[in-house]
Amino acid sequence: MTISLRHQSGPARAPLRGKPVPRGASRLVAKEPISRRLTAPKVSFSWVRRVTWPLLLIGLGFGTYELSVRALPYADQPISKISVEGDLGYVNQQAVQDRIAPYASATFFSVDLPGLRHDLEAMPWIASAQVRRVWPDQLVVRLEEQLPIARWGDEALLNNQGGAFAPQELKNYQHLPQLYGPKRAQQRVMQQYQVLSQMLRPLGFTVARLELRERGSWFLSTGQGIELLLGRDHVVEKMRRFASIWNKALKEQQENIARIDLRYANGLAVAWREPVAPVAGETAAMQ
Repeated sequence: MTISLRHQSGPARAPLRGKPVPRGASRLVAKEPISRRLTAPKVSFSWVRRVTWPLLLIGLGFGTYELSVRALPYADQPISKISVEGDLGYVNQQAVQDRIAPYASATFFSVDLPGLRHDLEAMPWIASAQVRRVWPDQLVVRLEEQLPIARWGDEALLNNQGGAFAPQELKNYQHLPQLYGPKRAQQRVMQQYQVLSQMLRPLGFTVARLELRERGSWFLSTGQGIELLLGRDHVVEKMRRFASIWNKALKEQQENIARIDLRYANGLAVAWREPVAPVAGETAAMQ
């Protein structure tokens, strides 16, 4: 009988005494600390916060409302004093007091401030009114009067913003210049008046009448009795031309001039009150 033995390559290792030789594959496993294994899982209380905050806010709002309701009767005192401020020259003091009187019986929080302001601004000479509360039981009323600049036709006055208002008596304002035009053009006429008035003042003229006619042309009458026909367009340029020609050629004849027509492209035409030798009637003065 033939017996053959096969040897593994490499030196053979002797088995360790006292320990069994492991069979098969093996792996190292990290052991979990005992403290972690003994700790119980934590319970999340985030849902408690989500529920608690809305409840707290609701409770705070309800408490604030209840407190305000209970304290309001003690804080809402009757109005004891109403002060009126502003430089009043045209407004009748008694008329202002009569407008305010119905609101004096109200309490501090219940008084109708918008209603009082509206009633005051409905008065002809009141341009604007401001009303405010002053703790604990006072009102302060600030009034601004209309500033009349001109008459608007025969029925109203115009303020510096071009707004029309109609006081009861207009006969005391005949000294103001008189402006005419379509109702929708009040501000435009006022602005034109202010521009022309400033341009005429250095020449010694004042505006007695300014009219915007239906076709859009401008007519001006000075306080010195001279009429100016300005046409529709380029009014400022025409006035500058007039100022230049006036100082050079027309100023000495002021007493004898009735009308000056500025509707020409490069000059103007003069209508005399009386014939001036050697030219009679209307003559033209060109640049």
